[in-house]
Amino acid sequence: RVQSVAVRLVVEREREIEAFQREEYWTLGAELQKQRGRSRKPFTANLAQIDGAKVDLKSEEQTRAVEAALQGAVFVVDEVRKREQQRNPSAPFTTSTMQQEASRKLGFTARRTMAVAQQLYEGVVVGSEGSVGLITYMRTDSTNIAASAQEQALKYIAERYGSDFVPPKPRVYKAKSKGAQEAHEAIRPTLVTREPEMLKDALSSDQYKLYRLIWQRFVASQMAAAVLDTTSVDIGARPVAVDEAPKYTFRATGSVVKFQGFMAVYTEGKDEGEATAEEEEGGKSLPPLEAGEPLDLLRLVPEQHFTQPPPRYTEATLVKALEQFGIGRPSTYAPTLSTIQDRGYVERSGRQLIPTPIGMTVNDLLVAHFPEIVNVEFTAKMEDDLDGIATNDAPWVEVLARFYGPFARTLALAETEMPEVVFTPEPTGEYCEKCGSEFVIKYGRFGKFIACSGYPKCRNAKSLMVKVGAKCPECGGEMVEKKTRRKRIFYSCAEYPKCTFAVWNRPLPQAEQPCQSCGGLLMEAAAGEAKCAKCGEVTKRVEAMVAAPVPAAG
Repeated sequence: RVQSVAVRLVVEREREIEAFQREEYWTLGAELQKQRGRSRKPFTANLAQIDGAKVDLKSEEQTRAVEAALQGAVFVVDEVRKREQQRNPSAPFTTSTMQQEASRKLGFTARRTMAVAQQLYEGVVVGSEGSVGLITYMRTDSTNIAASAQEQALKYIAERYGSDFVPPKPRVYKAKSKGAQEAHEAIRPTLVTREPEMLKDALSSDQYKLYRLIWQRFVASQMAAAVLDTTSVDIGARPVAVDEAPKYTFRATGSVVKFQGFMAVYTEGKDEGEATAEEEEGGKSLPPLEAGEPLDLLRLVPEQHFTQPPPRYTEATLVKALEQFGIGRPSTYAPTLSTIQDRGYVERSGRQLIPTPIGMTVNDLLVAHFPEIVNVEFTAKMEDDLDGIATNDAPWVEVLARFYGPFARTLALAETEMPEVVFTPEPTGEYCEKCGSEFVIKYGRFGKFIACSGYPKCRNAKSLMVKVGAKCPECGGEMVEKKTRRKRIFYSCAEYPKCTFAVWNRPLPQAEQPCQSCGGLLMEAAAGEAKCAKCGEVTKRVEAMVAAPVPAAG
């Protein structure tokens, strides 16, 4: 019931992406500078209005015409708006928010997150203390905190960071998930004074990373709000050589942190397609400006853009969607995500979830023949009914009868009307070294694999590896995606065992290689960043077209 809806969400998102028609649009920026004063650092403002109407530049021709009209224009500050903004911390972790944040910041799957959290909960040997449970119960949809733990946290914050970092009154959070049962506390460290660095030698790498995330989130959730000074400036530009020329309004925004508050410890990660708080507020400081002040134009910067399709689901965003729809429970998110991948309905490429052909076919058959069962509203309603049975508010016989009668009739109809689907093997262009027949891609219980088309006479078969579009830095072979026995993805040279080069992070496409400092292999790091496998240097990614995964025999 939950797995079917999860697959449906992934399939429907993929079809949205396939049907998306991108549209061209342009922006026009002006790089400006103060004419006098000490702070003359250039800043950029973007064209926002022409004669009070919102700018909508659809083509290069339109944009170049505006750019030409602004040559020699006078730029003057029209209005400066300043305000102080408070930003509050996020609530302490529930199961779903922990899985989401561990996916964003650590690259952990939901299964890996829960396995590590279980270890931290059950206990880790910490010096003379022996085995110690380091976090509270990790299957919870509650954001509540015990009064004693909150008091301990506030005392720690005052001593560690100062009284200014303690909020005026203790923070209380309400669960946002639909149908939250709140039977346990939020996930938090059992003792806030056990700082992550103190435990580093006692924990494995994964344990340390997740414990640090939980500790930081909890401490930040009890701290004072951050305070930012935000500035928005409207700048008028009018061509001087043209009578009755339209007025062009450029806008620049910026923000500076006035008081760090909880941001001294932690800030929440963002999913693909979401703007960070810094981006929303301009993310940069502006020089001091006053209304009526003239500015020098350094250059105009026209830029071409295209509208983007909705991003594919990641494990983090799929868990978030399931929670928002009221589907599943804290204990079911990780098994659901693991199962739909293990059975080959969905594949994980990097952090993105992509439906397989068999997943799309199964989904289409279920939607056609069991529309109620794979319906989001039905699944959420069933969750409510089951909760009602658990609390004796709904008679279980009546709930079952209401469900099973229509389901039995639909099942009987599907048995006679549902077509049998046979997948045609997909040729690879490679040939079997044993009999010379072509290798084809087939679908098995555990997903795709490569087999000889001469089956059953020839039973030669290989695992399917996916090329990632990068070359091995040691031998020049193709870098391919592989999985460990525990289904963890890693990337290695296709020439194994001749070459044993391997990394955990996904290599960047060849167009973005190599590292400019040492010539090593660049890998994906945090959003928009690249990390070198050789020297460890982290840099901003160079914009490049990412190659689509290509199947390869291995």
